[in-house]
Amino acid sequence: MATYAIGDIQGCYESLCCLLNEIKFNPANDTLWVAGDLVNRGPESLKVLRYIKSLGKSAKVVLGNHDLHLLAVARGAQARKRKDTFNDILDAPDVEELMDWLRHQKMMVRDKARKVVMTHAGVPHIWRIREAKQHAKELESVLRGDQCDSFLNAMYGNEPEGWRDSLEGVARWRVITNYFTRMRFIDASGVLDFDSKLGPLNAPEGYKPWYDYVRPGTTKIIFGHWAALEGNVPNPQMVAVDTGCVWGGKLTALNLDTWQKISCDCRFDERVSVEKG
Repeated sequence: MATYAIGDIQGCYESLCCLLNEIKFNPANDTLWVAGDLVNRGPESLKVLRYIKSLGKSAKVVLGNHDLHLLAVARGAQARKRKDTFNDILDAPDVEELMDWLRHQKMMVRDKARKVVMTHAGVPHIWRIREAKQHAKELESVLRGDQCDSFLNAMYGNEPEGWRDSLEGVARWRVITNYFTRMRFIDASGVLDFDSKLGPLNAPEGYKPWYDYVRPGTTKIIFGHWAALEGNVPNPQMVAVDTGCVWGGKLTALNLDTWQKISCDCRFDERVSVEKG
């Protein structure tokens, strides 16, 4: 019995199959933690979504920004973007079933015994793990409830830039979403930078990579989202698992028992696909 955390799949189904074969994943005994961004930019988002859904309790999924975008488009809350590659899902006969499953996934997974959590983009230093879990549950409740569509309609935006306990409604939910799914650079007070998507050496003035801030406790944080890191983080408390599969890099699984990383070369590069298109 083993538990693996796997990085951003983004519709790269062949790479997923290759990696699962490499780690000899057996859903009857093993568990797969998926760090978000199951879909988009890659060629086979529908196959990825159906497979992860089919794993049932053998998969623990957190939502990434691309997953939330798919949900917003499918529910008519947002328009499709030029680079979106999830038409196969939107045209599928089981799209409603898939979207209902997707909006019931988590924003944060926690294993207290292992002292490890996983979100798509990380956990800001201004929140203790317990607080982050509470905020994750709040947003999960919104996505699963009657306020889902009203939130998805107003989900996009960079305001508020940072957390305040007094925030309410959509503004509060949006900043929670931005921390969990879009965060890269952040300042000491918790204000996010949304402009830079480059590597950690390109931090805007006054900002640092979110994982550079000292956190109390010993809980490890597993995250994806930031492909430019190539899976390398200097802080041993943080573990990056997005190794740029959709950009011609690798798809990576992290064994939560041994902390060993296993990777499979990707057979797809979104940049080349766009050029050919």
